[in-house]
Amino acid sequence: MKALDSVALALLIVGGLNWLLVGLFEFDLVATLFGGQDALLSKIVYIIVGLCAIYCLKFFGLLSRNDNRH
Repeated sequence: MKALDSVALALLIVGGLNWLLVGLFEFDLVATLFGGQDALLSKIVYIIVGLCAIYCLKFFGLLSRNDNRH
């Protein structure tokens, strides 16, 4: 499970950085790399990053459990 956590977190960070580029420079790196926002590959990347975000919600539960231990 630890490997899946690391991969999900890494992809979530990549997605966050992509949004940073969109917000600051109106530059969508995923769309540029994979053929535009409507390209199938881009949509797959967007979906995977979104699923990683949902998966990473579990980290909030881990944080609250760790806070209660101290």
